[in-house]
Amino acid sequence: MAKKKNTKKLKITQSKSYIGRPEAQRKVLRGLGLGKMNRTVLLNDTPEIRGMVLKVIHLVTVTELEGKDI
Repeated sequence: MAKKKNTKKLKITQSKSYIGRPEAQRKVLRGLGLGKMNRTVLLNDTPEIRGMVLKVIHLVTVTELEGKDI
């Protein structure tokens, strides 16, 4: 039987508006599944997602969740 891998998740909430921000930042928010204030998404913790979050860290809040929290 295969062992279940303990996957980490990121809870990402858009906390600030993207009005007046560059188009590249708007595209990153859309790629994360955000675009409206206080919208929250739960995504796998991968290097690609982490890189996207770093581009818009000033617009979002991030919480790391582990196995029991999910």
